[in-house]
Amino acid sequence: MTSIEVQNLTKEYGTRRAVDDLTFTVRPGRVTGFLGPNGAGKSTTMRLVLGLDRPTSGTATVGGRSYAVLHEPLRHVGALLDASAAHGSRTGRDHLRVLAASNRLTARRVDEVLEETGIAPAARHRVKTYSLGMRQRLGIAAALLGDPEVVMLDEPSNGLDPEGIIWIRGLLRRLAAEGRTVLVSSHLMNETASFADHLIVLGRGRLLADTPMREFIDARVRPSVRVRTSDGIALKAALVRHGHDAVEHDDGYWTVRHARVDAVGRLLSGAGVPILELSLDQGTLEQAYLHLTATETEFAAQPQEA
Repeated sequence: MTSIEVQNLTKEYGTRRAVDDLTFTVRPGRVTGFLGPNGAGKSTTMRLVLGLDRPTSGTATVGGRSYAVLHEPLRHVGALLDASAAHGSRTGRDHLRVLAASNRLTARRVDEVLEETGIAPAARHRVKTYSLGMRQRLGIAAALLGDPEVVMLDEPSNGLDPEGIIWIRGLLRRLAAEGRTVLVSSHLMNETASFADHLIVLGRGRLLADTPMREFIDARVRPSVRVRTSDGIALKAALVRHGHDAVEHDDGYWTVRHARVDAVGRLLSGAGVPILELSLDQGTLEQAYLHLTATETEFAAQPQEA
């Protein structure tokens, strides 16, 4: 089993500290979402793990070793940081064949990842003719080329169409189910919530959270019960009698805070209140993320005045 280990990692560019004494572990067998506002240090951290930048202090290792000392590194770590990195004048197949040759991988493996990522029909086309989504698929193919134990992807859904987004979700889950270490950086909260098991959240280069996703959400957004009825007056009266706070919304449903679905259902049924809808309204990753990072955003638009 191979983990990504970051210990007391710091990176300074002149007087700016992009990464500030980070310590965390990305473990195998799960998809870890890597979140944070623009300028939080996510891309810098990934570059430090991959040996593309040198840390000011601290260490970033893969399986206990620095990336720089890995022999045939594509067999150990697959990464997509920049979908535009492939040379535009090469074909997609030639781009992958160059990478394969440098790591003693076969041409057959090139064809396998072209098929797996869905770009085999465009393999003989020049990369400069590829759409953004096709470049993303080519970058993911390069990351998978060496059948690595560790996969690191930066914004892998960028430019993908709906079919591609569904495909990348399934791919990430499969890689984790096979026991690989999967780290995915993204700004798309709803998309991250669809595939991540664990979250690492940065803000201004510092570690803000390192926790399972559901725990991250529940610690910041209290779940509530959602109710819809044809008799709002009876519903509110019944809830108030039992000490519940009920809030009516413009589109006709009610929210009961700090309550359980089964308790509210029994209460309303016993009071004879007609129930048209009764469900648990859990907090979202987006709500929890914005709650945590509200003071950590380096770049933010000012709200427009009405």
